[in-house]
Amino acid sequence: MKIGTTELIVVLLIVVVLFGPTQIPKLTKMLGSSIKNFRDGMKDDDKSEQQEESKPQDEQA
Repeated sequence: MKIGTTELIVVLLIVVVLFGPTQIPKLTKMLGSSIKNFRDGMKDDDKSEQQEESKPQDEQA
């Protein structure tokens, strides 16, 4: 299922009507910071997993 240009325009118009043009920049800023925090959390989780995996190898030697 693909989203076409028409459907995208309709969704954007509904968002503008619901939130108003003054709230949209605030919403996009909050969304961007949420995505950044999520990515940072995923990177931290990957680092901790790598440290845990390397830890038993060091102890076995």
